[in-house]
Amino acid sequence: MQKQWKILIFIVISLKCCVTAPIDIREEISKYKDVADKIIQYAVYGAAQNQSYNRLAKFTDMFGNRVAGSQNLENSISYILHSMMSEGLENVHGEHVKVPHWVRGKESATMLEPQYHEMAILGLGSSIATPKNGIKAEVLVVNSFEELRKKAQLAEGKIVVFNQKWISYGETVKYRSQGASEAARVGALASLIRSVTPFSIYSPHTGHQAYSEGVRKIPTACITVEDADMMERMSKRGSKIVVVLKMSAQTLNSTDSRNIVAEVVGHKYPEQTVLVSGHIDSWDVGQGAMDDGGGAFISWQALTILHELDLRPKRTVRAVLWTAEQTPAAAVAMAAVISKLKNRNDASVTFAAASSSSENNTINKE
Repeated sequence: MQKQWKILIFIVISLKCCVTAPIDIREEISKYKDVADKIIQYAVYGAAQNQSYNRLAKFTDMFGNRVAGSQNLENSISYILHSMMSEGLENVHGEHVKVPHWVRGKESATMLEPQYHEMAILGLGSSIATPKNGIKAEVLVVNSFEELRKKAQLAEGKIVVFNQKWISYGETVKYRSQGASEAARVGALASLIRSVTPFSIYSPHTGHQAYSEGVRKIPTACITVEDADMMERMSKRGSKIVVVLKMSAQTLNSTDSRNIVAEVVGHKYPEQTVLVSGHIDSWDVGQGAMDDGGGAFISWQALTILHELDLRPKRTVRAVLWTAEQTPAAAVAMAAVISKLKNRNDASVTFAAASSSSENNTINKE
């Protein structure tokens, strides 16, 4: 149901967008009661019931992971473009953009002291590789960047483990995105980051990290919450911790990809646009059903409902399914479409929940 209501919000915004006079809002909304009821009936109880879910399930079953730079991502983009055209949506096309191509390769982390323990890890996007024989070093466990700076003299020549406590994704993700460079500043050989999650079933997470300009690049990966906590306990007991980290990740030449664009053109103000979006790429270790297949397919579904019910909004409703959001190319990809909008002299663009990644609200977590 949460998915369906998100779609309805998109559509209502498109039917009467940008009402500027607050005194008229109730009157304007009341005019669309019959249309809103029709949409709700169709989306929740009619032919569109579960349509976005079924589309997404088929899509993820067909293509699986869709990491930027891969042929699998491009095949999946071609599939959606063809499906949108066959459906009868308007101005369906791909906006071309260059994207990076990072390949994970083989990776492992093995604790040698104080016990032998093979740890589960996932290298972080854009990480460099270790030397062929790996990096064998003592571990320094810290809880924050501040603690790392205080212990800077102890970090040189070590593998820094960040066991930051969960606060929120927005607050805690900085350790994943900046941890490698912060560790490198104090002479570390590599960094291992506690997975950015409030709970764990011994499952490491991946994600993108960014090297700071002018700072030596070091290999970096996420470890499980359990292993991060264990190494902190060992460290507090005074135990010497030695780990061998091996990673063969590499960044290949940039490749061509496409943002997916489709529209239902407005009948009164076609030059004004309501933009709904999500991203179509994923990491290489999952299907990307929630991050961000749900957001992408909900955005597509908004156009489908308008088209199938033969509802012509006043303003153009445009769905954009971004490529390479999981990489730094996300900004480039979004800039490419925004540049196109400017070239078309669009009078205005209203973003209706149009972040590049909208996975936070695509499932009912109750």
